Amino acid sequence: MNVTLQIPSDIAQSVRVPPQELEQRLRLELALALYNQNLLSSGKACALAGLTRLEWEELLDKRKMTRHYSETDLVEDMNHARSCQ
Repeated sequence: MNVTLQIPSDIAQSVRVPPQELEQRLRLELALALYNQNLLSSGKACALAGLTRLEWEELLDKRKMTRHYSETDLVEDMNHARSCQ
C-alpha cells in the first residue's frame, strides 16, 4: 500500500527549502516526527527518511532525540543484517 499526502501548493511553496529538496525533506521530517512519537520503529523511520542507518543515527544525535529501541527493533536490525550478508 502506498499513501499519497497532498499538500496545498501555497503551503509547499512556503516551506523554506529549495523546491528540489522539498519531498526528501518532508519525508525526513515525517520520519523523525513518527519516530519521536514512538509510532514508527527506528528501522522503518530510517527507511522512510531514505537514510543509511549511520546517517539516521547521526541525525538523531544532531537533533538530540531519545532513542526508542525495543526488542522488536533488535529483531528487525538482526534480520536486516542477515539479509545483507
